[in-house]
Amino acid sequence: MIVQNLWIYLEAVFVGGDIAKQLPQEAKRFSNIDKSWQKIMTKAHETTNVVNCCTADDMLSQLLPHLLEQLEICQKSLTGYLEKKRLLFPRFFFVSDPALLEILGQASDSHSIQPHLPSIFDNVYHVAFHEKEYDKMLSVVSKEGEKVDLDKPIMAQGNVEVWMGELLEMQRKSLHSVIRQAAMAIQDTGFKLIEFEQMFPAQVGLLGLQFIWTRDSEEALIKAKVDRKIMPTTNQVWLDILNQLIDQTTLDLAKFERIKFETLITIHVHQRDIFDDLVKLHIKSPGDFEWLKQSRFYFKEDEDECLVSITDVNFTYMNEFLGCTDRLVITPLTDRCYITISQSLSIHMGAAPAGPAGTGKTETTKDMGRCLGKYVVVFNCSDQMDFRGLGRIYKGLAQSGSWGCFDEFNRIELPVL
Repeated sequence: MIVQNLWIYLEAVFVGGDIAKQLPQEAKRFSNIDKSWQKIMTKAHETTNVVNCCTADDMLSQLLPHLLEQLEICQKSLTGYLEKKRLLFPRFFFVSDPALLEILGQASDSHSIQPHLPSIFDNVYHVAFHEKEYDKMLSVVSKEGEKVDLDKPIMAQGNVEVWMGELLEMQRKSLHSVIRQAAMAIQDTGFKLIEFEQMFPAQVGLLGLQFIWTRDSEEALIKAKVDRKIMPTTNQVWLDILNQLIDQTTLDLAKFERIKFETLITIHVHQRDIFDDLVKLHIKSPGDFEWLKQSRFYFKEDEDECLVSITDVNFTYMNEFLGCTDRLVITPLTDRCYITISQSLSIHMGAAPAGPAGTGKTETTKDMGRCLGKYVVVFNCSDQMDFRGLGRIYKGLAQSGSWGCFDEFNRIELPVL
């Protein structure tokens, strides 16, 4: 049975496909094993009596251990080959071996990567290719149909792990360019919020709203000591913006447009509440902790980067394409979670939210990842996890700079950790 299962697994890899070309020695070894295995099967087909087939001569008892040994050598080489590929494109560490073999086995056809994209990116559902040039990738498209054009087209030729790395890099750069445009657009004197939101993808539109809120709130706090009316006036501006967004939802909108405006409202309700509290508490300095503990968004033009500050910790926005997704309603508990997680990250530690089932520990972590434009990988841990599997996940996280969210972490057995 062991030999049969291994043979089935490896036959799919070595018979035809691109992997056989890249591992010629192993392919040769496997073809010899394959011949012996076919012989055994032919004999079994001819001798229908099971006892006779198995005991007539000692061919099976001698041949099977040898085949198993050879198959294990093939499998070891294959694991080493996959490891090399994963080191070149670390997100492959989060893909199972059979899925990765499928990706590598069909690598000569660049379009065959499409079904695997959702397991490698946060919300890249498919890639738009050039109509005439088969391997030229022009833009990334989310599940909801939002499109971000790549700054430079990527040619999907050569090794899949190389051009996947280039695609990821270019997707981040392209999204960063769109964010830069948005940061310029909000400085215009004739700026209109609704037009702005309709021009940009949901993710960037939300960031733009957060840029405006941070900029104007800080400005009001700086002038608060001199100008008494500036805090209530700014508070009214946020309320007007909220009403503008709410008015949009009464119109006849497409499904994803509606999600986009609902997300904007979800976040802006919280921003408005924060500022309302600042007014009530008579806060008059941008250095006050009531202001510093909030998530604040800046676009630094001189350094050309988007920063998210929580308390005294600055995170660089990671430009992962998130598409048009729902966001969590932010409660005081969510805020406290954000503060705790950002503080632990600033001293290079992890965070472990604890609480009853279904209270939103995982969702809060994922939402904070979205807030920072990070790729968050969620793992459901079980006592079946061995040290190799866990080590592979950690390697991937460390090399790709992603966040890992381990659900039910306490189920992993201590020797494994």
